[in-house]
Amino acid sequence: MQYAVKAWSNGTARAGVLQLGSSCPCPLEIETPSLLLPTRKCLPRFISPDLLPSLPSPDSRLLQFSPLHFLEGLSTQTISNLGGLHQMLCLHEYGLVAVPRDSIQCLPASEGTNKVGASFETPCGRCLIKPKEYMEMISSMRPDIWVTLADEVPTWVSAKRNSSSVDRTIRWLDECIALRPLGGDIFGSIVGGANVQQRQLCAEEVAKRNVSGYWIGGFGLGESMDERPALLKAVCDNLPEEKPRLVCGLGLPEEVLQGVAAGIDLFDTTYIYHITIGGFALTFPLDKIGVSELIPYSSDIGSDQTKINLRATVYRKDTTPVVQNCSCYTCKNHTKAYINHLLNVHEMLAQILLEIHNTHHFLGFFHLIREAIKEGKFEQFREKFIHDRREHLAASAVHV
Repeated sequence: MQYAVKAWSNGTARAGVLQLGSSCPCPLEIETPSLLLPTRKCLPRFISPDLLPSLPSPDSRLLQFSPLHFLEGLSTQTISNLGGLHQMLCLHEYGLVAVPRDSIQCLPASEGTNKVGASFETPCGRCLIKPKEYMEMISSMRPDIWVTLADEVPTWVSAKRNSSSVDRTIRWLDECIALRPLGGDIFGSIVGGANVQQRQLCAEEVAKRNVSGYWIGGFGLGESMDERPALLKAVCDNLPEEKPRLVCGLGLPEEVLQGVAAGIDLFDTTYIYHITIGGFALTFPLDKIGVSELIPYSSDIGSDQTKINLRATVYRKDTTPVVQNCSCYTCKNHTKAYINHLLNVHEMLAQILLEIHNTHHFLGFFHLIREAIKEGKFEQFREKFIHDRREHLAASAVHV
């Protein structure tokens, strides 16, 4: 794996290029900041393999998966004999990123975690995963990037529990490095809860290790938007610039912008999945990059400035696409009225069409972010996006 920063904006926001080629059957080049698509056993929850190529390429070529999902079904030895997940699932043109947590539920290890391993909720029930067992999974699956075991904790735990989670995460990192398989790039896990000092300590220790990049966990577990910048800064300020940073738990557009402002390159989020399940479609404008040129937002009923609720009655007879001029499969072939009907009759095709659109649209959002960084206008773009959204929400509250 190779990573290079190509542009900076406002000192910390950065755009770069991530190249995969060592274990990926086909060389892959991804521009960052970028989104990892959340999957269930290496495939998005609702998008079938034949529709995956319809998503923007190569932006959609990084797939996040949890090795824990494979505890049911084929054994690790069988997966290894088949040549790993790329060969078994015919995902030769995709990069696979292994993260040891459920990518849909987005839950950290539980209080059952102890000194020898992390306790996770898996398809087979709650399991204690030790570093040796985890590395056996990684060796058989052969992902392009894999993240070491982490003991993530929510913000409300005691200082002692938070400190012990950092110690365990660093110890497991050392064990995983000692057992690392041939091929695949290792991302060291960084935790620390809502404590700035523990975040800084963990980042400093992980930065001393021989890893290819960094996975920053423990976010989205109770910290506020106001607390997060200091926590991200404590981590990113203590990591080398030449290695990529992947964060988990920042999913809302505002949170993504917050992460990019701190210097994050890759985002592992379940945001698309959850809004799709809720019947929402992303609609914020993606046509232009100039801050003063952003297209005005509409005041659609059921809209919160970034998405619309397609279950709303107002869309029952709406024969327009979800977003005008959107090039995704859904918008080119179907209407709001049709998706509204599918949602009302509980047809799974609704989620399929929504996930295609939402994934396509969110990838477009990341493209906008990269362009803003390259033009040196990221902070203006961020302020404009957040300002317009707040104005819309305030106006909606007045009319309720």
